[in-house]
Amino acid sequence: MIVANFVNGTAVSATGTSPLVDPVTGAEFGRAVVSRSAEVDAAVLAASEAFGTWSRTTPGERQLALLKLADLVEARAAELADAEVRETGKIRSVVLAEEIPQCVDQIRFFAGAARALGGAAAGEYVPGHTSFQRREAVGVIAQITPWNYPLMMAVWKIAPALAAGNTVVLKPAGTTPSSSVLLASLAASVLPAGVFNVVLGDRDTGRLLAEHPVPAMVSLTGSTRAGVEVARAAAATVKRTHLELGGNAPVLVFDDVDVPAAASGIVGAAFYNAGQDCTAATRVLVHSAVHDEFVAALVEAASACVPGVDYGPLNSQAQLSRVLGLLSRTPGTVHCGGKRHGSAGFFLEPTVVSGLDQSAELVQEEAFAPVITVQSFDSDDEAVALANGVPQGLASSIWSRDTARVASISARLDFGVVWVNTHGLVASEMPHGGFGASGYGKDLSLHGLEDYTRVKHVMIAH
Repeated sequence: MIVANFVNGTAVSATGTSPLVDPVTGAEFGRAVVSRSAEVDAAVLAASEAFGTWSRTTPGERQLALLKLADLVEARAAELADAEVRETGKIRSVVLAEEIPQCVDQIRFFAGAARALGGAAAGEYVPGHTSFQRREAVGVIAQITPWNYPLMMAVWKIAPALAAGNTVVLKPAGTTPSSSVLLASLAASVLPAGVFNVVLGDRDTGRLLAEHPVPAMVSLTGSTRAGVEVARAAAATVKRTHLELGGNAPVLVFDDVDVPAAASGIVGAAFYNAGQDCTAATRVLVHSAVHDEFVAALVEAASACVPGVDYGPLNSQAQLSRVLGLLSRTPGTVHCGGKRHGSAGFFLEPTVVSGLDQSAELVQEEAFAPVITVQSFDSDDEAVALANGVPQGLASSIWSRDTARVASISARLDFGVVWVNTHGLVASEMPHGGFGASGYGKDLSLHGLEDYTRVKHVMIAH
């Protein structure tokens, strides 16, 4: 099996290929093409030629096309799930029950949102002149997605971009290309050729796309390192950038919680998708009055999770080795897990570690694995300081029944998302995006749509 590019409405091969590995078994099962300058040029040219027509369609026309795409994703859910599971090792039932329905809803949301963009009222702000604003498509958008949610992150990127009238060249992660290619092939039946293109490859492919002179914007979901590289490449041609980068979410647990219920909810949010989630509930900060009790409850809930049943493997041998290296250098107390699970595939045992100070590598660096760290605090101020004491600022949560405390602390947390007595849920209507080393720009919501538009002032003398 060779997974090919999808450009200008058709599958297109390339000379080089790279292996596709099943993370459940560690065995190679196919290959994907690796694109270089010629393939990137062809995809960008197709998107550029399609832009003139697609950008002039009405929001209603784009809405109809996206609604048809959402219907296709819903109808072909099993096929999309198979492609996603084969390369990620995700639990298939979870993909079908949770991830694909969200993808469908998100496409449908942006289909309608394009018809609801607001702005300042037209009027005479200078005597004798009428002013109004236009929201226009930006142009060709280069988009780069990660391996943890290949299909969903493709949807988060293409749906607002296409709804706003842009055309797209998407590069999925090299280890997980198939669901994005399948999505593009489904879209080909409802979108004009060249509107949505997919090029496969490695970091060099992504660099070629980010540096290409034609795209007007680069949108990346990935690590902070990748975000810095993309921003540098885009700066050379003054491209706009939209960066959703790493997270390292703090979970603030106060002494008025229902300990077993909170621990169970946090473990679920920490280990979903094997913890390979930029919003995973990784850094648990617990009030000292319930610290020991809460650690015991976390360990009980974590130990009940079975790799391969409750969550899948890590993405690759490289990712597993990186996490094991982090854990081997950890000075704290490992209450459970900390080791590879089984001899096949890239599974990690559910892991809980306590006794770490704020400077510990495992606290400061995103593990991106089924790993929970626990730290203790004595006051609200200390909890906020520990929470904010990392470079990332994507997501956080507060677990408390005290509404006044929740209101105060949510204002002080330096994170783009704050959940209260829950963690990890998203809504298509609400923005998702972070601060600091977690990047800038918003996914989902009208804010996500606006990020793929440019604003023009038109003034008419009379």
